[in-house]
Amino acid sequence: MIVAVADAGPIIHLAEIESLSVLSAVDELLIPQTVYDELEAGTVPHGLDDISYDVVEADPAALSIELDPGETAALAIATDRSAVLLTDDLEARDAAADLNIEVHGSIGIIVLAYTRDRISKSRAIDLMRTLQSETSLFITDAVVERGVELLEDDA
Repeated sequence: MIVAVADAGPIIHLAEIESLSVLSAVDELLIPQTVYDELEAGTVPHGLDDISYDVVEADPAALSIELDPGETAALAIATDRSAVLLTDDLEARDAAADLNIEVHGSIGIIVLAYTRDRISKSRAIDLMRTLQSETSLFITDAVVERGVELLEDDA
């Protein structure tokens, strides 16, 4: 069973390509209240209501890290619940690595959706390339190609 906690990044970026449904590849999705409040301040992305998730409170006091409130809350929940962290933020990824927390970004979520038979390989590749070309997320060609390689490795 995959329990994952998301910061705002993957939710925003996947919404930008109308693909929030790939988040249903995790068995239990947690969104920190802080992150939900951030999303609400800008407008909750269309499609979020179509997937199952729980908004949960975080206790970031136990962590001695300096990140944005959403990333800190997500890390606190991931630590507390032994959950996978979903983030596209490099500093949050580094902090998670220091805490031995498994991390996946938007590309990794797409790969997971493919490996769990939620989307086809061609759809996964299209989503990765669209994520790179049509969203506010900066993704290098190397990251996209690594994502495609992961799909090939699973075949």
